[in-house]
Amino acid sequence: MPVKKKRKSPGVAAAVAEDGGLKKCKISSYCRSQPPARLISGEEHFSSKKCLAWFYEYAGPDEVVGPEGMEKFCEDIGVEPENIIMLVLAWKLEAESMGFFTKEEWLKGMSSLQCDCTEKLQNKFDFLRSQLNDISSFKNIYRYAFDFARDKDQRSLDIDTAKSMLALLLGRTWPLFSVFYQYLEQSKYRVMNKDQWYNVLEFSRTVHADLSNYDEDGAWPVLLDEFVEWQKVRQAS
Repeated sequence: MPVKKKRKSPGVAAAVAEDGGLKKCKISSYCRSQPPARLISGEEHFSSKKCLAWFYEYAGPDEVVGPEGMEKFCEDIGVEPENIIMLVLAWKLEAESMGFFTKEEWLKGMSSLQCDCTEKLQNKFDFLRSQLNDISSFKNIYRYAFDFARDKDQRSLDIDTAKSMLALLLGRTWPLFSVFYQYLEQSKYRVMNKDQWYNVLEFSRTVHADLSNYDEDGAWPVLLDEFVEWQKVRQAS
């Protein structure tokens, strides 16, 4: 999860690097080198008091973990801010804004995870990653990401944020992602609305990489109709 310096500045969830004139998204999926998490005894039950003290290690005077605190938190747990595990954690905490955790979000979410310290959260990493492999959970995470990443005074995602979040969520699993990313790069679209966002996931799950089963008379958004037309022209040339 990218760290924002301001609430309104869109975070970047994936680094984009130049490669022979074509832009490819590099997704951070690793953790910083850290000593193995200490094994937690089953007798060490969750403590709300300990969890609150843990929160205040990162929270500012406004009782919110902001950009600086988030950066320190990521460093302590050994995870890059751009790692998708941070998005899954934010989803578990039901965080409303990218780069920020409120006290209420922290206490409710960490309580559900039964985590009141760094070591316990590190021991939950495999569980958090497993949520991405569950079809239903992934769909919920994907839908959550739209509202999580958008500026709260806007109804749509700006296209750069949309591309970065799509790279984070679909970049490693959707065969057509790099092509779709190139399409968005040259398209007229400057924002992506919620209906378009939801349908991109459905498209990635149901339409073959060669587009052979794409239904032109289906109820797809115009954005995807135009993508298919653009790709077919490229394939024919």
